[in-house]
Amino acid sequence: MLSEKGKYASATENRRFVWAEIIWPLILEINDITFSLKQFQDKREKVCEEKNTTITIASRGLVSLMLKGIILKEKNLYSIHYKLIPYMRLKAKCDYATAIHEVRIK
Repeated sequence: MLSEKGKYASATENRRFVWAEIIWPLILEINDITFSLKQFQDKREKVCEEKNTTITIASRGLVSLMLKGIILKEKNLYSIHYKLIPYMRLKAKCDYATAIHEVRIK
């Protein structure tokens, strides 16, 4: 019998998915630290269709990334945490583990 994942495991999985498949590729594509909700939605729809996953998972993942402080929202714009900007400038790989580590360093 398969057991369902706990809510924390699901939230982490959603964050990892959204960061790796939607947010970071979008940041590298537009070469900017900020993106609009429309840019996110367009990328999300494309990725969800390709990966055969629901938009709900991606939406929850975005909210979860904001709660963790990796993504910040100001009015209608979203941005990545300032400690992740060097990765963007270098067009470097920045997986979720790297992002959460950088943001949590005090």
